[in-house]
Amino acid sequence: MVKEWATVIRWQNGRALLRYGSSTGGCGSCSARKTCGSYALSKIGPNTEHELEIVIEQPLVEGQKIEVGIPEGSLIRSALLVYLTPILGLFLLAGLAQSLDFEQFWIAVLGVFGGIIGFFVARNLASKWRDDEAFQPVVLQIGLPPSELSVQVNC
Repeated sequence: MVKEWATVIRWQNGRALLRYGSSTGGCGSCSARKTCGSYALSKIGPNTEHELEIVIEQPLVEGQKIEVGIPEGSLIRSALLVYLTPILGLFLLAGLAQSLDFEQFWIAVLGVFGGIIGFFVARNLASKWRDDEAFQPVVLQIGLPPSELSVQVNC
């Protein structure tokens, strides 16, 4: 299970809006940071914070921390869909054009067209998987509200 801590932005009527993001604190302390592509990209790219809306019946307050997770299998399936489907489309149409003895220009054009078709196939499949329970994040832990944390620290 891939886990991430998020901060509650808003909770209303059983739906919580969460904010999470890649902090450089975790990457900065990792021993592999010198050879890690993610660390290098986080240094040159913008601060990436994301928002996620989940269904949770337990009342939450703004600023409360919550740990959410998604199964690795679902994440791998999503990654394969997003990355391999366009490449597969590219190779299939370019290979078909090559086997039909098209000129190199048309092989390249059809290959790009196959990649675009693969992208739209991936997008269509992803929209069908969107409501699948296996792809929905699950709540793993709920931290104390910020007001209770400050009371415990002061005691």
